Amino acid sequence: MPTTSLPIPQLLQAFALALLISALGFRRVVYFISVGYAFSIVAMSVALPLFYRDGLHWVAIAQNVLLFLWGVRLGVFLIQREFQPSYRRELVGVAERSAHITGARKILIWVGVSLLYVAMFAPALFTLADTAGLPGGVGLGVQIFGLLVMAGGLGLEALADKQKSNYKALFPHRFCDTGVYEFVRYPNYLGEILFWVGTWVVGIPAYHSWLHWVIGLVGLVCIVLIMLGSTKRLEEKQGERYGSRADYQTFIRTVPVLFPFVPVYTLKNIRVYLE
Repeated sequence: MPTTSLPIPQLLQAFALALLISALGFRRVVYFISVGYAFSIVAMSVALPLFYRDGLHWVAIAQNVLLFLWGVRLGVFLIQREFQPSYRRELVGVAERSAHITGARKILIWVGVSLLYVAMFAPALFTLADTAGLPGGVGLGVQIFGLLVMAGGLGLEALADKQKSNYKALFPHRFCDTGVYEFVRYPNYLGEILFWVGTWVVGIPAYHSWLHWVIGLVGLVCIVLIMLGSTKRLEEKQGERYGSRADYQTFIRTVPVLFPFVPVYTLKNIRVYLE
C-alpha cells in the first residue's frame, strides 16, 4: 500500500546536506545560489538513495542519476567560469551589490535557499520512498515522460552553455545568436525550467497526500519564478550592453525570449516575484 506520510528523517537529512553545502555562501554570498545550489543537489542525489538501496527501482535510479549529472555539470561549469577574465570583472560588481548582506541576512538566505533545495529535490525523494514500488500503466508512462523531459532539459542547458562559451571565446564583445540561440534567446534558462518540471512530473505517482503535492509544487513554482527573474535581469543587462546595435534590435524582435515559437519577446513588463 502507498504511504501517505512524509519521509521526515530523510527530509531532515536533505536539509542538513543543503545547509552544509550552501554554507559556502558565507565565503562569498553568490555561492549560496550558485555552487551551493549545484552541489547541494549532488549531495542529496548521492546520499538519499542509500536509505532505499534495498528496494530501488529503475525510475528512481534514473531520476537520481539525472539529478547528479545536472548538479555536477552546473557545478563544474560555475567553477570553470570563475577563472575566465570576463567573469572575474563581473564578480567585482556582484561583490559590490552584495556587500550590504551581512550577519542575520546571510543566515536567512542560507536557511531559505537550503529549504528551497530540499523542496526542489523532494519529488525524487518521494519517488524513492514510495512503498508501492514501480507503478504500471499510466503512472509508469508519466514517470517515463518526466525522465525524458529531465534529460531534454539537461541536454539543452549543457548545449546552450557550451555553444555560448565557444562563441564568446571567438567574439567576446558580441551577443550569441547561433545554434540553439537562433530559436530562443535564453535556452539555458529554458533547459533548467524543463529539467525541474520533469523532476516534478516523475514524482506524480508518489504524491499520496496533499503535503506531497504542496512541497513538490513549492519547489517547482519557486525555481520557475527564479528562472523567469534571471531571464528578466539578463535581458536588461544585455539591453544595456548591446541595445544600441541594430543587429541586436533585430535579434530581440524576432527571437522569442524564453520559449521557442511562442511570440513573447520580452519579460521587461512582466512582474516576477522572485527576481
